[in-house]
Amino acid sequence: MSDGLRIAFFGSSLVSSYWNGACTYYRGIIRALHERGHEVTFYEPRAYERQEHRDIPDPPYARVVVYEPTDAAAVRAVVARARDADVVVKTSGVGVFDDVLEAAVLDLPGGSMRIFWDVDAPATLGAMEADPDDALRALIPGYDLVLSYGGGEPVIDRYAALGARCVPIYNALDPSTHHPVAPDPDYAADLAFLGNRLPDREARVEEFFFRAVEALPERRFLLGGSGWADRVTQPNLGYLGHVSPQDHNALNVTPLAVLNVSRESMAANGWSPATRVFEAAGAGACLITDAWLGIEDFLEPGREVLVAHDGAEVAALLSELDPERAAAIGRAARERVLAAHTYERRGELVEQVLSAHLAGRPA
Repeated sequence: MSDGLRIAFFGSSLVSSYWNGACTYYRGIIRALHERGHEVTFYEPRAYERQEHRDIPDPPYARVVVYEPTDAAAVRAVVARARDADVVVKTSGVGVFDDVLEAAVLDLPGGSMRIFWDVDAPATLGAMEADPDDALRALIPGYDLVLSYGGGEPVIDRYAALGARCVPIYNALDPSTHHPVAPDPDYAADLAFLGNRLPDREARVEEFFFRAVEALPERRFLLGGSGWADRVTQPNLGYLGHVSPQDHNALNVTPLAVLNVSRESMAANGWSPATRVFEAAGAGACLITDAWLGIEDFLEPGREVLVAHDGAEVAALLSELDPERAAAIGRAARERVLAAHTYERRGELVEQVLSAHLAGRPA
């Protein structure tokens, strides 16, 4: 694309990962678009104490506009500021006035391209499919395109049934952000898990993580993420609370292995690798993940990642793992994601999709 596009994002937050699991995904995608010559403005609400828990200052690759979501009229006024953008993006899960934002983006005058960017497609689709009167369900055919955090053919087909074209843009690695570092004794453990306590993931964390903690009392475990304080009772389990992205590399490389546990809807759908998968692989960590359809499209089970179907298998894999094999798996995973799964590649794909639409070709 010879001329850069002016792109307006309405999302949860670019500058804070606090109760904002999509943060590193936004950073990777938007940095890649900036490096390809596009101008991005990210509009985010002052909500959930995210501004009080910033991880970064305003980045050089985007203009950040923090707005006060006092009422629907104020939110619509902020959306109106994007009327001159070439592309206007409304992401899922902003957290406040999502319904107002979704309608206001479509109501913008002018010929800008309107995109709904779904960072939790299985859950979003489940809500729309379950309720014929769902507000977004009525709006979604009006968007020029849906881009999704993942989901593969199942998500593409389900969006098509609702009258929308969807292209998955998967999570990936930003190697300038997530990479090997020196181990940190504060994160010494046999297995670490990082994830906020969320309703549609808690049962799976109980099965895949806490069951392994109970099965291996002689091993050391670490838990990071907000909301778990009252659940940490085992003597072999340390609790970190919220972990800043700047500390993710050390948390990935120091333990013998790290665990990924998918949200229920993403595991059921498949083809939905979390940002954690690529961050851990980029740091050269030995990753154990819960089983989900499509994992082999991203990492090779047994060589680049270890796959468990329940907590007992997590415990068994950890019991058999030694530092030499863990290091070999981490090296192989890092090589794979650097070759095939970087945000540079994802940015190129987004540009191709936008170019195709603007040229009147199928996405």
